[in-house]
Amino acid sequence: MAASASEHKTGARPGGQFIDRFVYWFGAALALAHVYFNVIATLPELWIAAIHFAGFGLICLLLTPPLRRGRHGTLYLAIDLVLAVALGLAALHVILAEVPLAARGFDYGTLDYIAGFALIFLAMELSRRATGPVIPILIIIALSYVAWWGRYVGGVLHFPGLSLEVVLLRGSYGDEGMFGLVAQISSSFVFMFVLFGAFLVRSGGGEFIVDLARAAAGRVTGGPGLVAVIASALTGMVSGSAVANTVSTGVITIPLMKRAGFPPRFAAGVEAAASTGGQLMPPVMGAGAFVMATYTQISYLTIIAVSFLPALLYFLGIAFYVRIQAKKSGLHIDDADTPRLGTVLRSGGLPFLIPIGVLVGLLVWGFTPSYAAGYAIVAVIGASWLTPKRMGPRAIIDALALGARNMVTTAVLLVAIGLVVNAVATTGLGNSFALMIADWSGDSLIVALILVAAASLVLGMGLPVTASYVVLATLSAPALYDLITRAELIEVLASGAVPEAARAIFALAVPDVSLGAPMSTGAAAELLALMPPEMSGMLRDSLLSPALLTTALLSAHMIVFWLSQDSNVTPPVCLTAFAAAAIAETPPMRTGLVAWKIAKSLYAIPVLFAYTPFLSGDFAVALEVFVFACLGIYALTGAIEGHLERALNWPFRMTCAALGVSLLWPLAWPWHAAAAVAVLTILAWNVKMAREY
Repeated sequence: MAASASEHKTGARPGGQFIDRFVYWFGAALALAHVYFNVIATLPELWIAAIHFAGFGLICLLLTPPLRRGRHGTLYLAIDLVLAVALGLAALHVILAEVPLAARGFDYGTLDYIAGFALIFLAMELSRRATGPVIPILIIIALSYVAWWGRYVGGVLHFPGLSLEVVLLRGSYGDEGMFGLVAQISSSFVFMFVLFGAFLVRSGGGEFIVDLARAAAGRVTGGPGLVAVIASALTGMVSGSAVANTVSTGVITIPLMKRAGFPPRFAAGVEAAASTGGQLMPPVMGAGAFVMATYTQISYLTIIAVSFLPALLYFLGIAFYVRIQAKKSGLHIDDADTPRLGTVLRSGGLPFLIPIGVLVGLLVWGFTPSYAAGYAIVAVIGASWLTPKRMGPRAIIDALALGARNMVTTAVLLVAIGLVVNAVATTGLGNSFALMIADWSGDSLIVALILVAAASLVLGMGLPVTASYVVLATLSAPALYDLITRAELIEVLASGAVPEAARAIFALAVPDVSLGAPMSTGAAAELLALMPPEMSGMLRDSLLSPALLTTALLSAHMIVFWLSQDSNVTPPVCLTAFAAAAIAETPPMRTGLVAWKIAKSLYAIPVLFAYTPFLSGDFAVALEVFVFACLGIYALTGAIEGHLERALNWPFRMTCAALGVSLLWPLAWPWHAAAAVAVLTILAWNVKMAREY
């Protein structure tokens, strides 16, 4: 049967209402199954990952037609149903064939080949529908490199190649394959927190968060913009999705900013930049924190603990822009629609803080993130009964279905990107890429940061944040880790305080050189350069403390994670900025440029990770870095905008720029203190002049 005229015009699918009902109920059942898997049952991780991919792949096939535009008639629906059946059978085959395949020495038969190829094809097709052609192209390049053209490449990229059977085996059953670590993270931690966010939204907690932000900041200068910052920070604590933040809080904050007099593009840019921070704010931090915890073997609790001050610094950077823009535009406060804090607290929404407390408390007490999220969901339901919006059976089913629907794109991408990660792990490409970065950067950490930022910018044009982080972390985090620890190694070698174990390692690699006497840092760097790359890790482990190595590893991954966020706000592909532009009715690209400027801390704060002990876990040290960096970002914002409380002339703008850079750069404490005093002096003078005029 041909599609109707309305279907042809709108691109709708035949049987749309039936499909929506099916997706609703199937999504609720799938979400409930995931809760069972993660909180109650103990099933093989391969089984859960395969069910995860098959379930969300089915929803993706039904919700996303093969063509974004044009006719989506019965033929396309029939094709999608065939693909859905093939996906289910292929996933089932992976589960059932694992033991027999191992028993016969992993000797692939016809059905094994068919299922393996089907899964790879469907992973590419689903990721294409979800985000476009970039991930399928990466998969094709990665798999063909492993199986074919890697043997024809010279230098560090040469790879002799694997048989097709081994490629399929590693792709399906390998720890880094489709159903490996990344898929297991997706089916556990990531989904449970996405579901927690869906329950909080459905219960009315999202509205309470926005009202709380309006009451807290609505009456100060630039208040509506600050509401966007605070609301996005609070929403991001539980949602972990930049686009979800934008569409949920932006429908309130963007019109609010426009009514207050902010330019529409600036209003949309503030919301996009602030919503991007949702993936930086603990305790959820999107999917990246869970992937990071698995890759680094650093506890999730440690990661979110050290991430709070950097995330707060990012949001303060946006708030500085809002304040300065309000002063530049001479905006006046209109608090007619701003709720009073007491009114908001008496509205009955205060119990929604209970689930967040339960979540954080269980994490602190050592429970797994999945377990903590499961009980936090129960706490949301219980807390709703202390509010006017009690969650009954239908509201619970709504939240389950909403959580499943919100997870579709992420689930599909994290499973598909496992094929790329598997190729990198199999070929050792990550180590080769690390050597290339070290070579291109000339062992300069700042140059390496620029190279990784450039790579992130390119990847961000086609990959979502989580996928971009996974690829970049696999390729570039080892190089950053080596460069961060290199400075510490040079300092220890220069001091002459080298233990016997390290001297023995050095003697094996460079027998003609003896250690133990103090030397210049230049001489120490030359000695370190003599160490073969394969032995430098042994030397590093023997010379540096475990705490310092952990901080360096976390800093390397956090740098990549932060730089990966720029795909949200960087043209030409910036989904968060596009979503904000649609609400503000502004040009998407120009909105993206504004958001990119406002979110400049995405590039400044990783420099702190690289050169300071910001992530060391020492709160006093981190607080010192935070205070100086806060003043530095404020000074840089004033220099860029040419305004603080009052306009700045060019000499003062240049001075603020120099002071801002010096406060963000690793200098001795007296220099930072002097720069901080200078910034505060300029601000005091600027405030005095503003009052006089």
